[in-house]
Amino acid sequence: MNTNDHNDHADSQRDRRDFLKLGALASVSAAVGGIAATGCAAGRRRLGPVPREPFFTTPPIERVRVGFVGAGGMGTNHVRNLANIDGAQITAVCDVRPEHAERAAKIIEDAGQKRPTLYTRGERDFERLCETEDLDLVFTATPWRWHVPVCVCAMHNGKHAATEVPASYTVDGCWELVETAEKLRKHCVMMENCCYDRREMMTLMMVRRGLLGEVLHGECGYLHDLRGVKFSKDGEGLWRREHARHRNGNLYPTHGLGPVAQCMDINRGDRLDYLVSMSGPSRGLQLWQKEHLPEGDPRRGEKYVLGDINLTLIKTKFGHTIYLVHETNLPRPYSRINIVQGTRGLVTGYPDRVHIDGRGKGHGWQELDEYADEFEHPLWRWVKDRAAKGGHGGMDYLEDYRLIKCLREGLPLDMDVYDAATWSVICELTERSVAGRSRPVDIPDFTRGKWKVRAPLGIVEA
Repeated sequence: MNTNDHNDHADSQRDRRDFLKLGALASVSAAVGGIAATGCAAGRRRLGPVPREPFFTTPPIERVRVGFVGAGGMGTNHVRNLANIDGAQITAVCDVRPEHAERAAKIIEDAGQKRPTLYTRGERDFERLCETEDLDLVFTATPWRWHVPVCVCAMHNGKHAATEVPASYTVDGCWELVETAEKLRKHCVMMENCCYDRREMMTLMMVRRGLLGEVLHGECGYLHDLRGVKFSKDGEGLWRREHARHRNGNLYPTHGLGPVAQCMDINRGDRLDYLVSMSGPSRGLQLWQKEHLPEGDPRRGEKYVLGDINLTLIKTKFGHTIYLVHETNLPRPYSRINIVQGTRGLVTGYPDRVHIDGRGKGHGWQELDEYADEFEHPLWRWVKDRAAKGGHGGMDYLEDYRLIKCLREGLPLDMDVYDAATWSVICELTERSVAGRSRPVDIPDFTRGKWKVRAPLGIVEA
């Protein structure tokens, strides 16, 4: 064994042991739907030393054969996109509900592709899909607790993996994704669609062209009234509310954090260092129970611990700051905040506005669209007409398109397993901080120091 390989692996193991010890106060984060075996049927495997150079591309794939796991609401959006993207072919679909798998099969056939093989024998039938199908990519849009098991099983069976957000809600799960991807040389990408929204991509263009100066601070979050969704008897209501019964922190950080992290070159020149987090009282779901559920409904007896508002402050190694919010249990209009503040100006969302030193009038705002001719991202210039059919205003189409394009051309992915782990690990770390009276919690370096030499994400094109 190469000595440096051994040291790299030993460092990662020490990091994991340290974080597991620190996590004693927030062990409840793993209490929701725990899964004993996170790989395939054989369970968790120790992979041995990881390669010294974990940043990899893979050979081009002319036709990307996809197996899709979890064809519910969001999964159906991805199936529809992938079925209509050149070079992608969905050859297998897995879902615990046969009617969902049949719906996906019809979408695929209507797009002119062959009928996929369906896997509907239960929660772990994705293992049979991964083990028997000749695939290049396994894509999962399942409930959160299945993201790591599906991705790990896919990689162990020679497939690349893509997952909906968050990639994992535990520290150990994030490390497992990173170690598995590195050892097996397979992509494992989290499909963070908000990184492809028009506002966020235009902001990234402004940052890359120096309009904002040095980026010092970001404010972001997921502020979305999900009370009706959480109490639904279908879809996400079957599992998402359960997390609020056992977990108290930021359960869904990546929509806000991902785009800001890209603007700040996180994992590519800087890294997240530590956080502090606090949650307020838990009131919103209880009021919904009382006012909307009939007497005798078993959901009226549920108890919730999730604070309605969670506030988190993050410091980077270079001293930059991020303010991150989670709020899904109260009445409010949707927002991700989207503030990126630099030494020369800032961009903010909801509503979309810009203030640049020396542009505009005095201390006033300008509309973001006033900057579109100069700073529209090339992906949005290309995709505007087609994106209208892609879900969430077009960003879903773009994220699926870019994944397939990169795999077909052997390019590095726009987001990789280090981003998936870094943005997702905020889940458990905020729970630890909240449980510890908002004490600081270190954020692991999943790149093991390689963030110092990695190039920032550039301006990609179609």
